[in-house]
Amino acid sequence: MNRRDTLALTLAGLGLPVRARSTTPAMQTAVQIIQTQFDNGTLHNAVLHVQRGDQVTQHVFGKATADSMFLLGSISKPLTAAAVMVLVDRGEVKLSDHAVKYLPEFNEGARKNITIEQLLTHTSGLPDQLENNSDLRASHAPLSEFVKGAVRTPLLFAPGSKYHYQSMGILLAAEIAERVTKTPLPEFLQQHVFTPLGMTRTVLGLGKFKKSDMVPMQTEHAAPESGAGDPKAREWDWNSDYWRNLAAPWGGAHSSAADVSAFLRSFLHPDGKVLREATAKLMIHDHTPTLEAHRGIGFMVGPVGLGKGCSERVFGHSGSTGTLAWADPATDTTFVLLTALPKNVSGQLILYPVSDLVSAGA
Repeated sequence: MNRRDTLALTLAGLGLPVRARSTTPAMQTAVQIIQTQFDNGTLHNAVLHVQRGDQVTQHVFGKATADSMFLLGSISKPLTAAAVMVLVDRGEVKLSDHAVKYLPEFNEGARKNITIEQLLTHTSGLPDQLENNSDLRASHAPLSEFVKGAVRTPLLFAPGSKYHYQSMGILLAAEIAERVTKTPLPEFLQQHVFTPLGMTRTVLGLGKFKKSDMVPMQTEHAAPESGAGDPKAREWDWNSDYWRNLAAPWGGAHSSAADVSAFLRSFLHPDGKVLREATAKLMIHDHTPTLEAHRGIGFMVGPVGLGKGCSERVFGHSGSTGTLAWADPATDTTFVLLTALPKNVSGQLILYPVSDLVSAGA
């Protein structure tokens, strides 16, 4: 058994309240679910971090520690969206602006009608990944090559008419932010999001950190976009130097569980360090109420895909790398579960069962 309940042990050093919650029966069962998958060898490392009000509970598994940095996968998307919203706050861009205003090459056909809001709410008509995604990664293409592909790729539907999960929209929103600020997105995030929130264990790409500082992915279970466990993909999969350094705005951030919680709590209690209160609330508002999926700006909203016991006001995101995080204004709760076991395995075994228990009874 290799589980350590850090509770208040390290929280003062993380800048979090020192009072730890008493463990509820639901939390005990949730922790046992994770422990079982660790004991049987399915799961190698994980951190569960739950905060309700000023009370914090944290459990670490395997060789992970409270400071361990995991590959967030698509939890990177809300981070990227926050960077764009900093520009909205400044009046430098508007969500209603057409993307072509900043990306003049994005002008063919219906593309010229796509707004920044649609890029951030998965309603632009762009695909999730490019058709030649694997080839680009295998050739160690820079992000600029993905941008070139994204501005040319055929749309799947008329902008704004449907919902379709799409990483390429997040990529183009990030490209707009970089062109407006003339600053690389990792640097902008560090200056205007991570540092103000005290997120010292968060970075897009690797930045000042080394790959050895990060929890390795269990790539034998990797999703198709990361090689699906094919040994031939090791030079470009989630553990490769290429991917860890790429700083993909849709999936390349690394963070600790406490840092992710701090980011989420900045929307529960906006204090102006990153965004004005009205702008923060705009990010967690449902922008697609009539479509099949409910999305905020960069966030999922509503309990579907987050936690069955959550309120309709919950917001958060999951990652294909085996991560899930949400915040529920109704209970002042943040939930962060970071693993390195891809979601195609950890989702049904760990992430959703644990989240359902915690959201219902933690």
